[in-house]
Amino acid sequence: MKVTLFATCIVDLFQSNVGKATVELLERLGCEVEFPLSQVCCGQPAYNSGYVKEAKEAMKRMIETFEHAEYIVSPSGSCAYMFREYPHVFQGDPVWEPRAQKLADKTYELTQFIVEVLGIEDVGARFEGNVTYHTSCHMTRLLGVKEPPMILLKNVKGLKFTELPGKERCCGFGGTFSVKNVAISEQMVDEKVHHVEETGAQYLVGADAACLMNIGGRMERLGKPVKVLHIAEVLNSR
Repeated sequence: MKVTLFATCIVDLFQSNVGKATVELLERLGCEVEFPLSQVCCGQPAYNSGYVKEAKEAMKRMIETFEHAEYIVSPSGSCAYMFREYPHVFQGDPVWEPRAQKLADKTYELTQFIVEVLGIEDVGARFEGNVTYHTSCHMTRLLGVKEPPMILLKNVKGLKFTELPGKERCCGFGGTFSVKNVAISEQMVDEKVHHVEETGAQYLVGADAACLMNIGGRMERLGKPVKVLHIAEVLNSR
């Protein structure tokens, strides 16, 4: 099965270890992975800020880049959801709406792809430690992916799982929200950090690099000892 990796800006620029783990994991599961160098931002930050015209230029570039992919897989629920949103953005456009729909129909978040497309619930990973999991808003509420990460984590050998209190609450990132509403965002992430501490977990795991960057950055500033990992890194552990 041929998979085209949509790495996302944050993974590509700041967390290349997540991209590497994603590729290694998919290859171990029997996929051939390609990475188009022409991929850029999916347009979500500009679109969410109201710059629809400008965002569409990036979106068109991404549609052209991934048009011939068999499956598109991303280690980010938020960015995968943005691809799913493209048909709405180009609604009524006789040229770009059908192309956007084809892109959306073959786009998956990493854990969703493993469980729902590959049909794999145990990737053969081993990870020693007490783990809690942050359910990011876009992935669960908009993309609708809730069970796949839980299924995969609970089948990791050696992993002790502790559910995160208030898991349904936003971490305060929300893309540009954290920039425009700093004081509110800080209170939200502080609440999330408090809940992480309540679990006694050694590791905070999530499937969206942006949320993990936000929570991890706050914990580092506060001197908390909890290590932050993307789920791809855990699932790629042997």
